[in-house]
Amino acid sequence: MKPNMDLVEDHHVVLPEQVEDVLKDSFLEADTEGRGYIDCQNVISVVRRALGISLNNHEREKILKKAEILAGRGQLSVNAFITVMADTLTETTQWGNLKTDVAGYVGIDTLQEQIRKKVLKKGFEFNIIVVGRSGLGKSTLINTLFKASVSRRTCVKDEADENGIYKIPKTTEVKSVSHVLEEKGVRLRLTVTDTPGFGDHINNENCWLPILDYINQQYEKYLSEEQSVARKKYIPDTRVHCCLYFIPPTGHSLTPLDVEFMKKLDKIVNIVPVIAKADTLTVEERISFKQRIKQDLEKNGINIYPINDLEEEPEDVVANNKIREMIPFAVVGSNVQHQINGRTIYGRKTQWGTVEVENRAHCEFPDLRDMLIRTHMQDLVDVTRLVHYENFRHQKLRSQDHRHLNGGLNGQVVDIENLNESSL
Repeated sequence: MKPNMDLVEDHHVVLPEQVEDVLKDSFLEADTEGRGYIDCQNVISVVRRALGISLNNHEREKILKKAEILAGRGQLSVNAFITVMADTLTETTQWGNLKTDVAGYVGIDTLQEQIRKKVLKKGFEFNIIVVGRSGLGKSTLINTLFKASVSRRTCVKDEADENGIYKIPKTTEVKSVSHVLEEKGVRLRLTVTDTPGFGDHINNENCWLPILDYINQQYEKYLSEEQSVARKKYIPDTRVHCCLYFIPPTGHSLTPLDVEFMKKLDKIVNIVPVIAKADTLTVEERISFKQRIKQDLEKNGINIYPINDLEEEPEDVVANNKIREMIPFAVVGSNVQHQINGRTIYGRKTQWGTVEVENRAHCEFPDLRDMLIRTHMQDLVDVTRLVHYENFRHQKLRSQDHRHLNGGLNGQVVDIENLNESSL
């Protein structure tokens, strides 16, 4: 294969001598026969050894592709390896062990505080959509998660009749409510979107379309703002970062409706499935039910959050594997406080005792809360931006280019379901 001359001749990046030495040492360790060449397929292990970090699939593919371009008959020389690494390191912040020592204090460490102040001043945004049949405690769980009346149902009282009963809409509706929450100087603009009417009728054919349309419309809105000539300094982010999918505690398996909808949904949003009202199941029933749901998800190729192969650090892999083992979260929600042995707890009183919402021995609500808010909230936002929105943006711009090449729309309507396809 002829080398890519742009990569070879136009490469002006010069690595520090000490960095080149580390790379050469790693190369020589791999070149056990002293031939001055290594097999192209071994370049990833050499890079890992040199950097001292793990690489995600995207990074591995990129490095391997560069190596194959420069390799002769599948063999990579030390100089070609240095060129590949120089080109790669200019495109990433992951230099791992390849750090240049400084002689004294510079002040680079203040960048973290600079960013913190700027971000705190701006505040954060998190948009969550709750999907599931009526009566599964969706509003209660959302209120329990944020310890505030943030669900749409608790904020919009005029939809209930004089007896406090909510009428189920004839079709699936999508309704949102936003709040600003503040804790220890950190402001969060939280938008909760509810989907009353989903799955509540005898004929539920295409009942998911309003939900898919809503999620895609938020991407469309953001893309339109990005492409605007007079672009705003700050674009409000209404993109849906997480979908809490409520599964009834039947103890059986996923319904055909659940499977069909989640197969469409996983291509455009992060899905976090939860077993609602898990206190109605025994411990044994809960374990077997969770196992059957996992089997259904795997058998039908449904991608749930955390998405595989996006982790960059070993500790992320470990943390995400623990979450995957726990999914679907078996949860109980309650915003009612009780006094037990001098402690104030959130829970539900039954004739057998009190189910403590935040007690891991009773349910997995604490694990769901920790993942959604305390450990993975920013990652949910990042995956939405880097994966789901980018897939939408790519498909949309590609379809626009196609129309442009063919002389316009010619009266044809773009099928939004085709935009749900992704490369996950």
